[in-house]
Amino acid sequence: MKSETPDWRLLYPSAASNYRQAGTFRYHYLDQNTGAEDNRPVILCVHGNPTWSFYYREVVRRFSATHRVVVVDHMGCGLSDKPPRNKFDYTFTAHRDNVVQLIDELDLRHITLLAHDWGGAIGLGASIERVGRMSGIILLNTAAFPPPYVPWRIGILRTPLLGSLAIRGFNAFAGPAISMAMSKTRLRSDVAAGLLCPYRSWQDRVAIDGFVRDIPMTPNHRTHRELVKLEIDLARLAHLPKRLIWGMKDWCFRPECLDRFVRHWPDAEVVKLPDVGHYVIEDAPEATLQAIEEFVTSHKA
Repeated sequence: MKSETPDWRLLYPSAASNYRQAGTFRYHYLDQNTGAEDNRPVILCVHGNPTWSFYYREVVRRFSATHRVVVVDHMGCGLSDKPPRNKFDYTFTAHRDNVVQLIDELDLRHITLLAHDWGGAIGLGASIERVGRMSGIILLNTAAFPPPYVPWRIGILRTPLLGSLAIRGFNAFAGPAISMAMSKTRLRSDVAAGLLCPYRSWQDRVAIDGFVRDIPMTPNHRTHRELVKLEIDLARLAHLPKRLIWGMKDWCFRPECLDRFVRHWPDAEVVKLPDVGHYVIEDAPEATLQAIEEFVTSHKA
């Protein structure tokens, strides 16, 4: 039988794959050094929707010599199990709690959070829960507050029944993101295949739909009050060094989101990438990795 082409697996650091039990389900993460003797500082990478740990593959490759790089796959995403919605609560708080449990189980310390998209809220929520273990924060196009706006492309996917049919049946979220989340460049075919690989079927896309459903459109939504609290609690992270790396051509997490973070953290280092879209690392890999490297080098734990 002819092998699949293009082969994204050649790009993925599969040797670092690990699993932990989260209830009755498996929660996948990358960790290239799991020994108790590893006392190096940690880069904890938290992805958003509809990406997975593949998004951070170059971070593992670039920083594994100097850091312990741990990359989560949220439940329902990547190589983690994909339980149906009646078996797992696909909400911000549930994903945050899984990250907190991973930090505790691996006894991670001296952590620099690296987060993108929904991973910003999830990772920052976990950081607040374990603030004593944190050493720094790097954010890529994200939010940690109720959305100041919801792009119509996403809002339409919130339509009852039809939205889930579009996302899960016709891949109307992850599929278009391959091109719509880019601005400066186009994804190579093997990279596009890697980003899409875990999301091939109705069942595979349960978390993608769950993330979209968890966007609070009104104050009555249960995640709205969680994000209000998260924004208030950002003050608890104010003492940590921070770098905000922003693709300024992102139509989803627009510059307004960057400005809102700066209002909370006026001393944050800001790196603006003028022609870069939402998939920041994919659209400008070298500029993004260089900005990360400058930060972790100058703010050693």
